[in-house]
Amino acid sequence: MIVTGGNGTIELEGKQHNLTCGTLLCCSRTLSVSLHPQYQLHGLWIEYSTLPPQQAGANPLNNGIPLNAGSSKACTLASELLKIWEAPAQDNPFALQKLFSELLVELYRTKVECAQTSVQWLDQVLQHIETHYNEDLTRVQMAELAGVSPEHFSRTFRKATGQTFNEYLTLLRIRRAQQRILTDRPNLTALAQEVGYGEGTYLSRKFKQVVGVSPAAYHRKNKRIVTLNFNHTASLRALEVMPELGVYSSWMERLELAPSQDKLRFEETSTASLYQSVAAARPDVIISYSLTAESKLLLPVAPVIELPFMHMGWREQFRQIAAIANRVPQAEAWLSRYGELCHEANLELDRLIGTRGTAIVWEIGEDTAYSYSSSFGHGCQILYGDLGFRPPAALLEQGLQRSGYLKAPTQTIAAYPAEHIFITSIPTTHEGLEQFSALLHSSSWKELDAVHNGHVYQLHQPDLFYGFDPLSSLAQLKMIMQTITSQIYIV
Repeated sequence: MIVTGGNGTIELEGKQHNLTCGTLLCCSRTLSVSLHPQYQLHGLWIEYSTLPPQQAGANPLNNGIPLNAGSSKACTLASELLKIWEAPAQDNPFALQKLFSELLVELYRTKVECAQTSVQWLDQVLQHIETHYNEDLTRVQMAELAGVSPEHFSRTFRKATGQTFNEYLTLLRIRRAQQRILTDRPNLTALAQEVGYGEGTYLSRKFKQVVGVSPAAYHRKNKRIVTLNFNHTASLRALEVMPELGVYSSWMERLELAPSQDKLRFEETSTASLYQSVAAARPDVIISYSLTAESKLLLPVAPVIELPFMHMGWREQFRQIAAIANRVPQAEAWLSRYGELCHEANLELDRLIGTRGTAIVWEIGEDTAYSYSSSFGHGCQILYGDLGFRPPAALLEQGLQRSGYLKAPTQTIAAYPAEHIFITSIPTTHEGLEQFSALLHSSSWKELDAVHNGHVYQLHQPDLFYGFDPLSSLAQLKMIMQTITSQIYIV
């Protein structure tokens, strides 16, 4: 198995491991494996047999360590292999076999190279600590797991992490305790046992050594918050809280919701500069989507609260962030006002159109269009969640609810008819606009009921509809209602 994107977990012989881009699994089919995808996990899973059959453990790829880090070349070869598997080249009948052999050679080279470096055993040890931090772990045990002497283990571990084994284990336990305090109100004694300490007083003492205040004081204090995406920044701004450092969308900046300084553009930031910027903000907590590598990187700075994308609606995320910021009453008041607006909007739609029917939102790029489920936002959480419209059957048949979105060539989107069609963005290049114009003048488009009934709406607000947060949802609700009631029609 070669992971080429997303993340998840895999259970090998009863032990869980994280999966990220580049993770490589090589094992015999007798190994007990259970895969748990989380955020858009994708890659290649190959099962193959050797002729003549090899004895157990004789395969050179199965060196006793099934899970490790692969190479970028392996990911590229895996992607090319899948492409040729799905669309064989008639003029190159052995391309698949050639790529498969190249992939096996690259996987073997990677595994041999990893086995010869301390990175291999260090990653294995860190993963073991991550999974078993609440157990009675010792330096000697970890050295035995790594297959090196305790002295060599200590030198390498400190050089890689900047901390001794005991310091790292204590920090990890305290960060887990902080995460639980931020998202729940656990009993101190139960929390101590949960993170690997025998009693609450010992946890409290260790907590104060690392954090500077007691667990109770940490829960009560007004926290310095850093947000690593603009949806969570917008949730704080809806609560009238300004993060110490945050990511802001261009839509938020136009509304003057962003400060002139202390802004973070996460997609443009290197790993080193991300750490420096976040550390300089001296946060008490960092809020993000699931970012395994960044969470480990920022472990020395503050606890990272990961709110899983697609598995949490914007209301649930908003409430979680409000709890972290000690703004729960304000969040409930905000949601109550939003609920009243949704109620008024539904009364208006009952009067104007009655039964809702189907609706679809399209973001149209240069040659590709995207539509989404309510779990991905983009205004669909409003249409399908708050206003009672339904996704068209053709979308559901394509697995919209499972994947969260549908990608289709622009010229084919008339194959997904809906009673109301919303277009939130259009191409910006000359070639893209020509394709879009060709779609609007095609017979398949003109035959759609939504076109005949004047229910095709061009909103052209990609920045606004990209948000999946309280402020964006409120603005999207208002724009959708204004559009439907004023009947803006594309010709």
